[in-house]
Amino acid sequence: MTQQPVGTVTAPMVTVTDLWHSFGTGERTVHALRGVSCTIGRGELTALKGRSGSGKTTLLNLVGGLDTPTSGTISLDGTDMAGLDEDGRLALRRDRIGFVFQSFGLLPVLTAAENVGVPMRLCKIPAAQREERAHTLLALVGLADHANQRPGELSGGQQQRVAIARALANEPDLIIADEPTGQLDSETGRSIMQLLRAVVRSEGVTVLVATHDQNLIELADRVVELRDGRLIEGAS
Repeated sequence: MTQQPVGTVTAPMVTVTDLWHSFGTGERTVHALRGVSCTIGRGELTALKGRSGSGKTTLLNLVGGLDTPTSGTISLDGTDMAGLDEDGRLALRRDRIGFVFQSFGLLPVLTAAENVGVPMRLCKIPAAQREERAHTLLALVGLADHANQRPGELSGGQQQRVAIARALANEPDLIIADEPTGQLDSETGRSIMQLLRAVVRSEGVTVLVATHDQNLIELADRVVELRDGRLIEGAS
C-alpha cells in the first residue's frame, strides 16, 4: 500500500512519491525501499533516522541523483528527476546539490581552500572568484585561519567543516549529508550538527541528513524515520 506524505510542508524542496528501490531478481530480490512518500521542506534541516539497513543511504542516493528508483518519483524544487538523462542528473548534482560524507572525502594533496574550490573548478568559475568564495566559506565554518592546511594537518571535526564548506561552493538548493558525524566524537559531532543548522539559517539551504544519533536528531527541524525500507507513520 502506498504511504502518504508525512506532515504538511509549505513549498517543499523535495517531494518523494511512492518510491520503491529493489536489488536482485526473483527470490533474491531485496526491497531497500517500499513505497516511501515524504516531503522535505525548503530551508529546513530534516533528519532521516533508522537502523543500519533501514534504507537511509538508499533514499539519500536516490534524492541526490546518484541512483535511479525502481519505481516512484522524486521532484527537486519542481524538477522531475525521472525526466532527466545521465547528463541532466550530473548537472543537477553539480549545480544544485551539495554532498557531505561520513569519510569527509577530501583530496589529501590539496589545501582546505583548494578542496573547497574543486566543485567551482568543475563549473569553470574563474580562479580569483573561486579563491574568494573558498575563503568566505571557510570563514563561515570557522576555519578562516586554516585555508592553506592540508587534510592531514586538520582534526576530524575540522576536515568535516571543510567538507561542509565544499558542499556549499556552488550555492546548492539542497545539501545531503550521510552520517556526517559517524567518525567524530559526540562533542565534535554535535558541533557539526549545530553548524549545519547555522548553514540552513545563514545560507537558506535545505539540508537532509541521515543519522542514528539521538542527540543530533534533537537538533533537527523535522525527523523522518525509516524501518525496513518503509516510512514510519507518525514521524515528523
